[in-house]
Order: sequence, then C-alpha cells, then structure tokens
Amino acid sequence: MGGALVILIGFLILNRPPAATSSDTAPQVTVYKSTTCGCCAQYIAYLKREGFEVETINSENMADIKEQYDIPGQIQSCHTTVYGDLAMEGHIPVAALRSFMESPDDADGIALPGMPSGSPGMPGVKQGPFTIYRFNENGIETHSTL
Repeated sequence: MGGALVILIGFLILNRPPAATSSDTAPQVTVYKSTTCGCCAQYIAYLKREGFEVETINSENMADIKEQYDIPGQIQSCHTTVYGDLAMEGHIPVAALRSFMESPDDADGIALPGMPSGSPGMPGVKQGPFTIYRFNENGIETHSTL
C-alpha cells in the first residue's frame, strides 16, 4: 500500500495545474501622482497590499493627466489610476475599483472627489458614506455609495 501511495502522490504532483503567478491574477494599474504627494504614496501602498501591480508615474503637471483622461473638474482628486483606457480618480476603495474594472458599462471612469478622511491612503476617520461617481462624455452620475 505504501508504494501505491507514493505513486499516487507523485502522479498528483506531476499533473497538477501550474500555480497562478501574480501577473496572472493581479490587476496591473498605473498611478499618476504629484512628486510631493504623501497620501498618494499611501494609496499606492494600499493597492499593492490588496494585490494590485502598480506602476507609479510622478508628474509635474497633473492637469494634463486629468485632461488626457477627460476627468471633469468637479470630481478631480490628487491622483489618477489608469487600467487600460479606464480612469479611476482619487482614493477609491478597492471593492469599487474591482467592480468597475470588471463591468465599466459605458463609463470612461469613476471618481471619489477630493481627499475624504478615512478613505484608503488618507488619515482620519470616515465621516460618512463615500459617493463614487461615474463619468463619460455625457456627464457625471452616481456610480455607488460605500
């Protein structure tokens, strides 16, 4: 019986599917941020802890990035996260990022405007629900509330 067990274990080891690598499962995003923004660095660390692969690009002119991704002025924040051609603006919780990345519908992006206390990467205590907005060429509307 011992020999059969060894053969079975060997068979299972040799025929197991390859392990998923981090690049197979981790969303790859680019975060554009100002060189001097500390909260952006905290947000990037949060994304990495949550399993994202993050390329960080420091920009001296964030206004150009906001314009490139058509992010309306009234919902802008300190940094912009890009996934493919989707823009995600501000300190958005990972649950909202993942949901949007899986099903963007007709939106060009989502945003959590400003820098709300208690949001990922920001100090302080969350003061109330976060309203996440979606935007496209037709305007801005509420996407979700967390």
